[in-house]
Amino acid sequence: MIGNFNIRNNNWDPSYLHYSIHVDTIQEVADSFNSELSTPINPVPTQYTDNPQDYNSVIDLMFFWEEVEKSNNYHISSDFCSLSDYAPLLVSIIIKEVVQKIENKLLSRIARKKKNSSMNSETR
Repeated sequence: MIGNFNIRNNNWDPSYLHYSIHVDTIQEVADSFNSELSTPINPVPTQYTDNPQDYNSVIDLMFFWEEVEKSNNYHISSDFCSLSDYAPLLVSIIIKEVVQKIENKLLSRIARKKKNSSMNSETR
């Protein structure tokens, strides 16, 4: 779950000293997908303001499945914020283990079908 949530909160933006009640809703949704808030490799703002009276903020977040979170963090590309008032979030997700599990299931299914097919042809 990735997006611009437009919610400032001190859980992910240490420069913001308040707690938003909307965090509870986001956390409930994330929990329902067995997801956790990911931590950026470089904790910098994701939204940059043109107004010197305002503060830059962290409002773009990534939530990953708990299994993915253990091996993946994301990078905030603040060097691209000159193109927009937002910094792109970049992530590499390693799916080798997931692919391996899917391949194993497929191979097992194919082996069962072959076994069933050969058993059926022997009984004919």
